[in-house]
Amino acid sequence: MVTFDDVRRVGLQLPEVTESTWYGTPGLKVRKKGFCRLWGEREHQRDRVHDTEVLVLFCEPEMKPVLLENHSDVLFTVPHYDGYGAVLVRMADAGIDDVADWLEDSYRRVAPPTLVRQLDGA
Repeated sequence: MVTFDDVRRVGLQLPEVTESTWYGTPGLKVRKKGFCRLWGEREHQRDRVHDTEVLVLFCEPEMKPVLLENHSDVLFTVPHYDGYGAVLVRMADAGIDDVADWLEDSYRRVAPPTLVRQLDGA
């Protein structure tokens, strides 16, 4: 089980990440661009997912079907995210290693190239 405290701990190790709110829920941003956030009550009600906290992360759009198929026990989507490079994480079922990888991938989708190079040690 992963908590948002775990997500925060891992995410704040990435270059220039700040904790903030995004759509009224806790999230992480890099240079004011969000790359992960918790679902809010409105989304839980809209999509009828009540059994776990849900984390929104970005992914490459062409990788989304592969991620969903390979991690169907943890990752899912809802119609609201159709056509977007975003996946939803059932945090109660997730492991920190997978979440850390997906979090870094999400960061790379929105971070400026200079910060991605910094992350890569270039």
